[in-house]
Amino acid sequence: MMLFEVLPAVAAAGMVVASVSVAVMPVKRRPHLWLVPAALSALFLVWSIFTIVVEGPTGFWANHTVNAWGNQVWFDLLLAIGTAYALLVPNARRVGMRPLPWLGLIFCTGCIGLLAMVARYQFLKEKEERA
Repeated sequence: MMLFEVLPAVAAAGMVVASVSVAVMPVKRRPHLWLVPAALSALFLVWSIFTIVVEGPTGFWANHTVNAWGNQVWFDLLLAIGTAYALLVPNARRVGMRPLPWLGLIFCTGCIGLLAMVARYQFLKEKEERA
């Protein structure tokens, strides 16, 4: 199997493990949880830079405009990012974050920016809880 065939399966398995872990882990047992989205954001940034170097900065658009499945994946990404952002903004404001600069980062980088925003929110919330 080629790398591009294996990585989606590995990512899906990681998503299942992480989601189940978060669902069953007691809230009080989540110290430094902000490190998880921070690390994922950094790793995804590295992968995205590699992809941009290999495929070009607009290669994603061809994938999303080639057929109905490409459109469906694009709509899915927009809905997921928009939903996560909308749910995160009220909590982010409570810990002193300004949502619009983060929205700009999200528009430019997608989930990289969203994960960075989640990490920052979780960091500030944890810091607030320790104070």
